[in-house]
Amino acid sequence: MTDDAYLFLTDDTATPLGVPPASLGDLAFLETPAVRAWLDAYGVTATSSRLRLVPPEETAAIPEEAERLPVPLSEEELSRLRHHAAPESRARLEERLLAYRECADGRDALLSQAVAAGVPLERIVELTGEDPATVASVAR
Repeated sequence: MTDDAYLFLTDDTATPLGVPPASLGDLAFLETPAVRAWLDAYGVTATSSRLRLVPPEETAAIPEEAERLPVPLSEEELSRLRHHAAPESRARLEERLLAYRECADGRDALLSQAVAAGVPLERIVELTGEDPATVASVAR
């Protein structure tokens, strides 16, 4: 497995492999001279239906004869790519996990604030659904 995502060209535009880069919004690598030159060399644009992008874990599935180019992605771009490449049911679950992460960020600070404000531990447990031992450890 490689650490780079790959752009590749396909003649089968109905292929389920990869994601058209245009569907991911702005991608910084598309503006680099190397990628621009590669696209120009094959006579395609970044919005071509022949162009696909795959995350690092799927590069082995690219057909051997396909023209390909490794491209670096930011963490956020890679996350968007993986989300778009996932089956719809998994993509919905990933959205829920991201929402959970956003809610869980700052959890300990919020619990500490509640304790400092005098909210009883039992009430914090009731409101948050957190384990009583977790709430008690923050209260210390």
